Amino acid sequence: MPDTYAYKVRDRGGNLVSGTLVADSEGLVIQRLREMGYVPLEVGRHKAGLKMEIHIRPGRVKLKELSVFSRQFATMVNSGLPILRALAILSEQTESKELQKILTQVRTDVEQGAALSSGMAKHQKAFNDLYVAMIRSGETGGVLDDVLIRLADNIEKEVSLRQRIKSAMTYPVVVSALVFLIMAAMLLFIVPQFESIYADLGGTLPLPTRMLLGASEALRNYWYVVLGGVIVGWRFFRRYKKTEKGRTQVDRMRLKIPIFGKLFHKTAMSRFASTLGMLLRSGVPILQALDIVTETVGNRVISAAVEDVKESVREGESIAKPLSEHAVFPPMVVQMLAVGEETGAVDTMLDKVAQFYDEEVTATVDALTSLIEPLMIGVIGGGVGAAVIALYMPMFNLINLVQ
Repeated sequence: MPDTYAYKVRDRGGNLVSGTLVADSEGLVIQRLREMGYVPLEVGRHKAGLKMEIHIRPGRVKLKELSVFSRQFATMVNSGLPILRALAILSEQTESKELQKILTQVRTDVEQGAALSSGMAKHQKAFNDLYVAMIRSGETGGVLDDVLIRLADNIEKEVSLRQRIKSAMTYPVVVSALVFLIMAAMLLFIVPQFESIYADLGGTLPLPTRMLLGASEALRNYWYVVLGGVIVGWRFFRRYKKTEKGRTQVDRMRLKIPIFGKLFHKTAMSRFASTLGMLLRSGVPILQALDIVTETVGNRVISAAVEDVKESVREGESIAKPLSEHAVFPPMVVQMLAVGEETGAVDTMLDKVAQFYDEEVTATVDALTSLIEPLMIGVIGGGVGAAVIALYMPMFNLINLVQ
């Protein structure tokens, strides 16, 4: 793994120069310094001392930062700037410390003779398989700037897609949390006041009232059990979700969720079509492209279908025929791909499919936004109203309760 080495050297004028380099070994640092015309005096691992960086999520680079980097890198390459110089400039001006460190390491690898795609492939948390394959195709075809622009466009579209989904999901999550807090406050502070009143009156309370009082008593006396159960259940779910079987089950359920299931399905279709179309247009072999789509589509159910398609294509079949055997792919997608294969324009058809589903996602999010607000208001009103009615039901029969 590359490390940072501090060095002291003398330049051609005899002046003492010090600095740091990122390399895989001390020998490579010395070799690089000699190639630069310096006489190495002292080379050793750089000791950070008290300048330690604390990363909450080490190795993570935001999609927005990657998009900006790709577009700026494309502009520099298109302007005739050497790749090493472009990487040096971008590593200095980026605001992301993690991306800066990664770009420095990639630049070192390229200086040592590695291909740009090979250097990026070492940093999977920043440059995934899709990104590396696109860069490799750009290097092979001599169209690196065009590929970088496509990557920037694709990443920006992905960021926009995620923001639209996030906007649709934020409101119900916030309202659900609000309902939970209101109900917890009622059970902990308001319901006990009524419990003492009803205890003095005697008599048999209505079933809804008894259930509400029981829930209040259980929450007050066993709140730690409830809290512990929620935490353990959540951690178990998170661990189960990381397994292959769990991830598949969760993704299958996600596609069947009322209201939001269609949104998740359309999003996955858009990602599938745009990613596969971009890879094919860039000259990536079909089997490799399908392999990358399997990892990047974001849903294991669809990934399994794409995996089956890849095996069929390996045996010489078309793409459209095996796709038609999986219900997760709508007939429109299958027909568009079939036409694309007949006309030799699969990438163009995939772009049209992606554009169609992008518009569908936007329309679905707009519809959900207008639908969820009154629906959530009804949920809040219904939950709080049911609790209030349960509390006041004995009041309607107060004469019978008094003994």
